[in-house]
Amino acid sequence: MRGVEQSEFKEFYQASQDVCLRAVLASVGDRQLAEDLVAEAFTRAWMSWQKVSRHPAPRAWIVRTALNTRVSWWRRRRREVVLDGRYDAADTRAGVSGLDPALLAVLRQLPERQRQVIAFRVFLDLDTAATAEALGIAPGTVKAHLSRAVATLRGHLVAVDNPEVES
Repeated sequence: MRGVEQSEFKEFYQASQDVCLRAVLASVGDRQLAEDLVAEAFTRAWMSWQKVSRHPAPRAWIVRTALNTRVSWWRRRRREVVLDGRYDAADTRAGVSGLDPALLAVLRQLPERQRQVIAFRVFLDLDTAATAEALGIAPGTVKAHLSRAVATLRGHLVAVDNPEVES
């Protein structure tokens, strides 16, 4: 890798690492797993930087690679990590500051595909078409999952903010 490419990758990493970590954390719900997956994805991006740098949405490439890596690891282990809804105080450490613990707890309760759509649409700020392409689903499916996820989040978070509201 040439010096210019190294510099480009370094700038991309510094600008994207936190947002990619938040997106993966929102999707998988486990901080340590999210950190491992993002590290693996950035390593793969480094190895293929010429290709990744030309990708229309390199951050989406990182997150999709991280989520694909999780599936690969899961298949090798033949067991899935159970999301038990417990809040880990370590989730608010530096690197994912700005991700509200109450929001993370509710995100953990969403189905996986809804968490993935939230990660791409909200955390990576991709449009519907780019999200659909990154996840390999139809744009209408993205909209449906986003709508359901937002309704669930709104229901839980409004009830948390206003205890007088019954859910």
